[in-house]
Amino acid sequence: MAEFVHLHLHSEYSLLDGACRISEIPQRALECGHTAVAITDHGAMYGAVAFYRACKKAGIKPIIGCEVYVATGSRFDKHSGTADGKYNHLVLLCKNDIGYKNLIAMVSKGYTEGFYSKPRVDVELLKKYSEGLICLSGCLAGRIPSLILRGEYFEAVKYAKELSEIFGKDNFYIELQDHGLAEQKSVLPELCRLARECNLPMVATNDCHYLRRRDAETQAILMCVQTNTQITDGRPIGFETDEFYYKTDTEMRLLFGNYEDAMENTLRIADRCNFEFEFDKPRLPTFPTPQGRSSEEFLRELTKKAYDRRIKDGTLSIPLGREAEYKERIDYELSVIENMGYSDYFLIVQDYVGFARAKGIPVGPGRGSGAGSLVAFLTGITDIDPIRFDLLFERFLNPERVSMPDIDIDFCYNRRDEVIEYMYDKYGVDHVSQIIAFGTLAARAAIRDVGRALGMPYAEVDAVARAVPQEHGVTLKDALKRAELKEQYNASEKVKKLVDTAIEIEGMPRNITVHAAGIVVTDLPISQYVPLAVSNDAIVTQFDMDTIAELGLLKFDFLALRYLTIINDACSTIKETHPDFDIEKIPLDDEDTYKMISKGLTLGLFQLESGGMRQMLTELKPDSFDDIIAAIALYRPGPMDSIPQYIESRHNPDKITYAHPL
Repeated sequence: MAEFVHLHLHSEYSLLDGACRISEIPQRALECGHTAVAITDHGAMYGAVAFYRACKKAGIKPIIGCEVYVATGSRFDKHSGTADGKYNHLVLLCKNDIGYKNLIAMVSKGYTEGFYSKPRVDVELLKKYSEGLICLSGCLAGRIPSLILRGEYFEAVKYAKELSEIFGKDNFYIELQDHGLAEQKSVLPELCRLARECNLPMVATNDCHYLRRRDAETQAILMCVQTNTQITDGRPIGFETDEFYYKTDTEMRLLFGNYEDAMENTLRIADRCNFEFEFDKPRLPTFPTPQGRSSEEFLRELTKKAYDRRIKDGTLSIPLGREAEYKERIDYELSVIENMGYSDYFLIVQDYVGFARAKGIPVGPGRGSGAGSLVAFLTGITDIDPIRFDLLFERFLNPERVSMPDIDIDFCYNRRDEVIEYMYDKYGVDHVSQIIAFGTLAARAAIRDVGRALGMPYAEVDAVARAVPQEHGVTLKDALKRAELKEQYNASEKVKKLVDTAIEIEGMPRNITVHAAGIVVTDLPISQYVPLAVSNDAIVTQFDMDTIAELGLLKFDFLALRYLTIINDACSTIKETHPDFDIEKIPLDDEDTYKMISKGLTLGLFQLESGGMRQMLTELKPDSFDDIIAAIALYRPGPMDSIPQYIESRHNPDKITYAHPL
């Protein structure tokens, strides 16, 4: 039976500070006979959902937490000084749903209000958002140990009492750590004295930054990458020993077995932390309809009016005798949209596309499965009649689909931000956010970063990096199977160490950035669902695109497409001499255009400009728009193998065979 639970652990999402891979943490817990484990990354919760899923899959109880940075004064104060003068560490763990909501609110404000070197909270936020949380006093960088080390014991007592009042005596623990550091040896007796005098419980933790003792060097290299230093200058400050790993019960008992309840309290805390993420429950935003009408009623009204208007202005041309087919398709699509609860989604998309068109911002005609919707065409979301091109609505939306609908909208590269700004204005800055993306240590980058950290000459590192193929998805282990890297690896111990270390950190998140297209819109303020961060002055969710979808939040794709900008500029130039020119009225059967395409003269044409595609077009010799559709459908992994057979059959129909009479 487990005697201990790790409550202080930094995953790879403590960017370049933690070397515990989320996929491996549950396995290490199982090895040690543990039933639960916590995640407490520095200042952020990027990996919380991935960690939760990995633990659940392995049968380990996940405890969601964060090691927050607490400003010594107000989080709004931005003043220079030492790190100690700016912030101290504090560990917070979620007991329940309220605790999670309070923690993400705090962590979000740490970025949006308190960022100064690090995302900082303050005592005001701790007081406001303390419910549902268990607080541990922190490592040597915590305020209580820091005060004790400075000889300010009574200030430490005062602060401990304040935290005890904020969180409640049962929810505040004096944290004990021993990684063999001299400062810890001197502070431990004083922490025990403080706990005794203040009648506070103690809890033993190990500040886990890597999973096994042998990984100490890897974490040190990561820290050197973060601080742009070299390992030859000595271990990073605070990590001078190899003790910051995921320890067994026996190892922890040897350190803390004589401290009253310090081990047992880890189990008690784990028992009290029972927060569960809720997945795949849609949390959709609402569209502000006029006169308080239902979104379903308003979408029907918009669609019917748009149908009549398009027929009148000639943008919808229905072949004779097919009116019933169009009306049936409209009713069918609307019934599916309504039953699946996506009326608001359609209204929101048609609204921001309508805004863009009204402002003269070039918008794409539609691509992807969303182009299969007649409702999307009628309401102006797309410019493609799906019945005319025999496109399936079910590919976009059907009752058995479990993932959220996804309409990719292309906007002019130069003016996309105006549409995003419109979303902030319409729905409120606290209901709209861009989405985070993580830069990772790719194969070549890992080699170069590790080489710098090891202090190797640039030329040597460059030679190794160049031996790694620049093919998509090729890992260092893949590259080692190829002669060029394998020869260097086997010939030099220095290169062997470089590559082995790079393999250890390859794929880990390195930095945060903004997702190129995704925007999330929520009914309640976003920080009630997910924590927020700041990247390049943009507020972003701390969870990535896939995690946002798993949590039931709705993502809208605002894609910036240079081709639209180029087309718009070309149209403006043409109108200088042909003022009546209208790109919407260009015929799809112009012979000269197909002759040009058949010669492969398609540089600068979206989806038709790659060398392979131009070669295919010269062999296919398209003479109709259907041929262009077929070419784009074929030119992708899988169908690509059939291109020669398709071209042969296209020019010699006698060679066509069918698998079934239908």
